[in-house]
Amino acid sequence: MSRRSRAVRRETVPDPRYDSTTVSKFINCLMRNGKKSLAERIFYQAMDIIEEKSGQPGLNVFRAAMNNAKPALEVKSRRVGGATYQVPVEVRPERRTALAMRWLIGFARKRGEKTMAERLAAELMAASRGEGATIKKKEDTHRMAEANKAFAHYRW
Repeated sequence: MSRRSRAVRRETVPDPRYDSTTVSKFINCLMRNGKKSLAERIFYQAMDIIEEKSGQPGLNVFRAAMNNAKPALEVKSRRVGGATYQVPVEVRPERRTALAMRWLIGFARKRGEKTMAERLAAELMAASRGEGATIKKKEDTHRMAEANKAFAHYRW
């Protein structure tokens, strides 16, 4: 039993433009070295690019991309009698959104476009259509969980 008390979950303040806590969390995840204004500028520029290219509201594309990128299952290592098994487990809702954000931002950073706003816009549009590196990562995670379904009884 741990002697430390549970960490208190702080309320996330919604962002000023879309009044959404999900967008605020995404911006915080996008931020590097405490430069929040730069992260906000990148995100809002990406939304403008999406609206310009697709003709749809940027927030709708963002929500679709997030929903498409959220994994339902993942594998966790479980050590049983000297052997390590990859045990498939369901992903908690908070972790689902956190993983989707992390994957979207990570694969956006690896893209080849010139500015970060363009990279993020392209990755979000690809994910909203159900394609791109983020969706491939989600499918790989699901495939791994499916392949290790035989070890599901080791869940704890």
